[in-house]
Amino acid sequence: MASTPRSVWHNPVHFLAFGLGSGAAPRAPGTFGTVAAVVIYLLLPVSNPLLYSAILLLSFAVGVWLCGKTARDIGVHDHGGIVWDEFVGYWLTMLMAPPGWFWIVVGFLLFRFFDIIKPWPIRWLDRHVHGGLGIMIDDVLAGLFALVCLQLLAAVI
Repeated sequence: MASTPRSVWHNPVHFLAFGLGSGAAPRAPGTFGTVAAVVIYLLLPVSNPLLYSAILLLSFAVGVWLCGKTARDIGVHDHGGIVWDEFVGYWLTMLMAPPGWFWIVVGFLLFRFFDIIKPWPIRWLDRHVHGGLGIMIDDVLAGLFALVCLQLLAAVI
């Protein structure tokens, strides 16, 4: 992985794209970014699905811009430290999730699984879609896969 650019600590756009600095972790920045996403998830209005969905859509749209601009500025497409996409992917996983720490952890594990393994078509999108949308889309799809699995699991437990 490329080293963390110093601009992460001075440029607010880069700071956000690097997940409030969580993506600057020297190892497993995606996992650290997802941990930060969990912390923020605890502050989101999860009991209001309409408002939560609006926040998700806004976070995605802002993320396309944030991630694309940061990648252009630092000259590295999809730098491992850009983890805003992990934020949105995890939050999508948790859309209408049952309450409680068990489900927060299950959502975390499912999202990380799909984000790391990248089954088809996630891997294809990761390789063929570029720019800010390309950075975001594979994590959004991983979040959708994890969301479906989480909801199915919740339905049978």
